[in-house]
Amino acid sequence: MGKRSGDGFVAHKATLVNALSRGLAERLMLMDFTIGRKGLLGYLKALAGSNVVKLVPANGSASETQASAKRLKVTCGANTSYLEDMAWVGDKTPMTICDVRVSPKRIVKPNIGSVELAEALDRVLPFAAKEDNRPVLQCVLFTAKEGKLTLASADGFRLAVVTLDYEGEGQALINRDDLRGIANALRKAHRVNVSFEKSGDSLDGIDVVIDTEIARYKLLSADGNFPEYQKLIPTVFNTVTHFDTVEVRKAIASLKVLSDNPKAYPIDLSIGNGKVVLSNPDDKGQAEINADTEGEVKVRLDGQYLSEALRACGGMADFKLTNAYSPTLFTADGYQLVVMPMMTTEASESQKRDKEQAQAEATTTEQAEVVAEAEAVTEANQQAEKPKRKRKAKEPVAVA
Repeated sequence: MGKRSGDGFVAHKATLVNALSRGLAERLMLMDFTIGRKGLLGYLKALAGSNVVKLVPANGSASETQASAKRLKVTCGANTSYLEDMAWVGDKTPMTICDVRVSPKRIVKPNIGSVELAEALDRVLPFAAKEDNRPVLQCVLFTAKEGKLTLASADGFRLAVVTLDYEGEGQALINRDDLRGIANALRKAHRVNVSFEKSGDSLDGIDVVIDTEIARYKLLSADGNFPEYQKLIPTVFNTVTHFDTVEVRKAIASLKVLSDNPKAYPIDLSIGNGKVVLSNPDDKGQAEINADTEGEVKVRLDGQYLSEALRACGGMADFKLTNAYSPTLFTADGYQLVVMPMMTTEASESQKRDKEQAQAEATTTEQAEVVAEAEAVTEANQQAEKPKRKRKAKEPVAVA
């Protein structure tokens, strides 16, 4: 962006503000100056009088007092200021750094939609683990193969997977904190290119690089192996319902107010007969939502987990269940979210009955196989012991 001017550069103020607003780091490297990014952003927004801003080192052009320290001269119309090195940087400012590079034209060949990628990140980031004792689950898994880019995250109770069209191959684990703010920046971008590059810190590591027409984000890969999440996604369902997530979230909000603990409130869902009935376990309240249903089931989910799942799906979504105790699945437009249900007495009894029935069926099958094998052995023995009929000797023929 901008053009060079001596040791500094001249840029359109709105372009520079846009670039700084997309930055994710708190410290900004500007030429050989270190400046607080948010402070400089706020200052540029406050400037008036011109659409062009010029940033150059003072180089003795300031007064003796101003030139006695390393300073950056900022000119915008009738406004002139001298910013000292480490301006807006305090002891508590995080040690995260981004830099400004001057380029009159940045060409980006897009290979993915900016809004689609932003929405995909918003759908997986809330479900990455927040605890430091599970570093791998604090990451989002990027996997590109067979014409698809898949993003996956999990926290041990929930698993989120979203798939986008993408040409290329690669795989990387990116920490959730490094992805924070990326979605908002992508929504301002017109062109986006995602690629995988070898990490400079590791021979085997792969980094994710996101290029836009203004900014470049290089996301360093983390060490570790993400779980084989494909095996955790259920594929057999006895009950399926299709509903409006907005209506269900409104119902959850009304039940949350009635709960004794708004931070931990279970919700019972009874599905069947063309509706979904949501209720508090203590029968303080209930709400009915019209929906397309197939099959019947009653399941209990954590209210916060359910609300976050519906927010991530957005609009119309499918809710698929096998039974009251197995993982549940929310799906919407290439998005899958697995949520573990809460155990109840009814669900435990159902699980026990299903287990006993499965064991009984397995025992019956095993017994049938044993009987069939015994019958086969008996038949073989009978065939072996059956006496062979002797051939009758021919009588001599008299010859006259």
